Amino acid sequence: MTRARIRPAASVGAGILISRITGLARDVAIAAFLGTRFAADAYWAAIKIPNIIRNLLGEGTLSAAFVPVYTEHLGAPETAAPDRGRRLARSVLGGVIVTAALLSALGVLLAPWITGLLLAAADEPTRVLTTRLVRILFPMSGVLVVAAWFLGVLNSHGRFFLPFAAPALWNLSQIGGLILAAGAGAERTAEVLAWSALVGSFVQLAVQVPAALRLSGVRRPGLEWSHEPVRRVARNSLPVISSQGVLQISSLVDIALAALAGSGAMAALGYAQRLTYLPISLFGISVAAAALPAMSREATGPALRRRLVNGWFQVLFFVLPAAVVFLLFGDLVVRVVYERGEFDARSAALVTAVLGAYALGLVAASSVKLFASGFHALQDTATPMRIAVVSVVVGVVASASLTLWMRAAGYGALAAAGLALGSAIGSWLNLALLWVMLRRRIGPLFDSLSLRGVLRLAAASGVATVLALAARTGLEDRLEGLGFAGDLLLLLAVLAAGAVGYLGVARRPPVPEMPGPGGVDAS
Repeated sequence: MTRARIRPAASVGAGILISRITGLARDVAIAAFLGTRFAADAYWAAIKIPNIIRNLLGEGTLSAAFVPVYTEHLGAPETAAPDRGRRLARSVLGGVIVTAALLSALGVLLAPWITGLLLAAADEPTRVLTTRLVRILFPMSGVLVVAAWFLGVLNSHGRFFLPFAAPALWNLSQIGGLILAAGAGAERTAEVLAWSALVGSFVQLAVQVPAALRLSGVRRPGLEWSHEPVRRVARNSLPVISSQGVLQISSLVDIALAALAGSGAMAALGYAQRLTYLPISLFGISVAAAALPAMSREATGPALRRRLVNGWFQVLFFVLPAAVVFLLFGDLVVRVVYERGEFDARSAALVTAVLGAYALGLVAASSVKLFASGFHALQDTATPMRIAVVSVVVGVVASASLTLWMRAAGYGALAAAGLALGSAIGSWLNLALLWVMLRRRIGPLFDSLSLRGVLRLAAASGVATVLALAARTGLEDRLEGLGFAGDLLLLLAVLAAGAVGYLGVARRPPVPEMPGPGGVDAS
């Protein structure tokens, strides 16, 4: 794999690593202050509800619909059209600002009805607090939608680190808010946390503005709908928005089912999701985001196949061991990361169960964005949308069935694990369908060298698991009773033993270059 291919993904990964480390610190602080009490349920529900507009119009939509078209105008000097690119960027920015502002205002207005519908099974204090928080957080989501335009522009110009590191400022703002709210009580703390998230969204946006405006040449937003590339972006965005809309329906169903599962379920889902988002963001999203501009410039069968295959092995190399850790040693991870303050042993057991369920779908969830980006590079946003619809419907049905069954069986808030299992099922179906449809469009994605690569990583994971379990068995009794220090030492020993086994067998990500016409395979 060439340095030119590694550098963008590394820049994205470095930026995401900074934002995720600060995000993890934020979540640790939230857990310590709120635990899994009703205020934590209200906060995690409130942060998900306004994210509807962010997920509909934000990074995923703009990356899929705007970046490929904008990148066309930033190609080789003989084909570049900077004036048209500037007009396109200016008009898209204007449209994003107007749409985000209108939807944010509508969300603030309808907050009581939205929370009343979704949290019908929750108690009155949770619903009232969630409504107050939602009204604060809808404008935050609108600001972050606008920030996604700046991310798209910077990525198109090969600037990856800044936009992916900028969310660290959003995280730090919330940590500061929690510190200021210390001793103010759970409800007041949740409100200060929401206000600090709103302030942080403006800071996250502001640091990206100078570089993005300079590179794009945009001086102010506009609304030039007659410009043909603008119409093409709008056409490309409709299927993506539709697919994201289906995903948001799934997210809203999760909120309603979590409220039905009982107190602490919504918070447990939030804490577990944050842990799983770490490998998804570091490896799944970073590889896909870095590959999309290049795939858009080289959207031919052989070139696209090479980038998809090599990208997927980068994802698999790192995400597969993470899934094993979350599944088999999630209790250690949760205790070390979260168990302090208001987050007690009951909270840890609840989050561990949900984390293990999410781990079963971690590889698929980390790979979906990369394979969907293959279609986006071909400026086909409709096929991933249709696949997303099918996958989400199946996932929602599975989540609802498992959660209701576990609730009826008396599992209480542990029924939230049923939601995570349903999500895993939907992720694997999504990946399988993307894989099959891409194969039809650009030919076979994998050959015998690829299969050997997968088997090598599977064998490496098996060896790592055996060594990690042996380390835990040999050290757990000796470290018992040392509290946090004992848990931390045990987790580090388990991770070190597993890493020795994994790297000893796997060594590095397999790079089975797919041959082009007349090409030769190389490993």
